[in-house]
Amino acid sequence: MKASESKWGTTQDGKAVSLFTLENARGMSVDVMSRGATLVSVNVPDDGGKKTNVVLGYGSVSEYEKGRSFFGCTVGRYANRIRAGRFSLDGKEHALAVNDGENHLHGGILGFDKVAWQGKFLHGKDSAGIRFRYTSKDGEEGYPGTLKVTMEYALTEANELSFEYWASTDRATPVNLTNHSYWNLAGQRSGDVLAQEMLFNCPFYLPVDAGLIPTGEIRATAGTPFDFGHFKAIGDDIAGVPGGYDHCYLVDKPADALGLACTARDPASGRTMQVRTTQPGVQFYTGNFLDGLPFPRHGAFCLETQALPDSPNRGYFPSCILRPGSVYHQRTVHVFTSKGGRST
Repeated sequence: MKASESKWGTTQDGKAVSLFTLENARGMSVDVMSRGATLVSVNVPDDGGKKTNVVLGYGSVSEYEKGRSFFGCTVGRYANRIRAGRFSLDGKEHALAVNDGENHLHGGILGFDKVAWQGKFLHGKDSAGIRFRYTSKDGEEGYPGTLKVTMEYALTEANELSFEYWASTDRATPVNLTNHSYWNLAGQRSGDVLAQEMLFNCPFYLPVDAGLIPTGEIRATAGTPFDFGHFKAIGDDIAGVPGGYDHCYLVDKPADALGLACTARDPASGRTMQVRTTQPGVQFYTGNFLDGLPFPRHGAFCLETQALPDSPNRGYFPSCILRPGSVYHQRTVHVFTSKGGRST
């Protein structure tokens, strides 16, 4: 395994940004920047051995600062949406920053995606990684409690890329951390992903209202446009989903166990990506709000492993409340395969 660190520029407020690179012997490499603990590139061989970056991203810090699409970042304190930016906890109502219409999205105006994380390399026998740390102060974006967060990226010689998170708090608070990479297994400049195929190990999904907040219903996918029980092209039924897919699927696995959520594949390049997670849900988003600057609508898909959206306001959803003395932990693993990615 190879690992290197370089300076990658500075933010508008003068903070230095580092770029961390990991590379294995099978031709796979990843770049991660310290701002937002953000995955900048994932280079994976295709069936012919040609490496291509399969995540969307920018080429400079300033472009990330101007962007609005959460490319590759670590999202928190709460990924996805909270209705009206409000929730009650232990008898007290909390008001969060509202940044998506009338709702709270991905941690608010200054979420974890925009802050400076402190990173350092980790080295194992058959893997290498980067450990990032960030402390979110009490009251940040309206959340109660000081939250201490650790996030690790790791790359193995088996072409496994993992995201792992831990957090502790001094007051009860909602926590829901995820990575927001946009995947295009044909390559980031290859057009839309409508011909790429998905298979979900998720027999149920959450319908949403016009604001993309779950209605509270849990509905079976079978026989609907949301049915990916067998490999199906993303574009086959997308016309039957107003606006495109932006829904949470419920993963069929034991609670807290690392289980299969879904598999994506690109028939043209031969690249396949399997996603395993400890989380109860995976948000499937098809880049509906991409506007061609610089990537087209449906130019990628996101698979955000997470707690269920709006959980603080839905008592029958799995709890997302972290309390003092407990540790939040989640792990998600992406496994890449192709004929060209085999060892030589």
